Amino acid sequence: MKWLRMYRLLVLASLRSRMQYKFNFWFSSFMAALINLVEFAMLAIILLKFGHIKGWSLAEAGYLYAILTLSKAIYRTVASDVHHLEKYLVSGDLDSLLLRPVPVLLGLMSFNVSFRIGETIQGIAVLAVSMQALFAAGQLNWTSIPLTGMVILSGSLLLFGIGLLTATAGFWLTRIEELQNITEDAARTAVQYPLSIYPKWMQGLLLTVIPVAFANYVPSLYILRGEGGLWLLLSAFAAAMVVFGAGLFMWRVGISRYQSTGS
Repeated sequence: MKWLRMYRLLVLASLRSRMQYKFNFWFSSFMAALINLVEFAMLAIILLKFGHIKGWSLAEAGYLYAILTLSKAIYRTVASDVHHLEKYLVSGDLDSLLLRPVPVLLGLMSFNVSFRIGETIQGIAVLAVSMQALFAAGQLNWTSIPLTGMVILSGSLLLFGIGLLTATAGFWLTRIEELQNITEDAARTAVQYPLSIYPKWMQGLLLTVIPVAFANYVPSLYILRGEGGLWLLLSAFAAAMVVFGAGLFMWRVGISRYQSTGS
């Protein structure tokens, strides 16, 4: 609880510093929402023309997209600079965090906090419209609302874990931007769409090596279609815990072997 209070104070300080430039704050939020909206519009155009992709309707695809968007928004709000660890390693700025009387990871998470307001609003809007259509089609009932909330939180933890695992590779590789492009950006973009559209080898990759499909696709099979049983939800929660736990473990190993650039 002490560290949570400390994190809250650091986040509020970061927010106050960002609000010194209000136009930049709101403009960047708007542009982030616009970029995500264009991405979803491309998918919507395809689905409106062909009706479905591999049996997935526009509402179902919108549900998958919104879940992942909100999970990403939470992760990148709570731990934005975990994704930018490379610049701390290259510049030697990680040294300043080592001198603070807080855990290094907590200090990194509260540094330059990025409030994803635009993505959050856009994700909520797409989710609301998609769920309304699915309710009308009889695919969802009221229990799906709390389950969806749990999946979003589970997905954010999973994305955090994947991001943390990738970031800790920087303690050995230093330059990790290209690796992040694969494990975070490319993999997350892939599962914005139904996993069934990809070849088997890629489905296996997104379920095992980079298990980002557990953030939205796997639990959605149960919530939207009743497939697989409750164990699909439990497997998604378990995957999030395992990946996040592995990320914390590798972080401890990496930080213990960190050597400053001396700058």
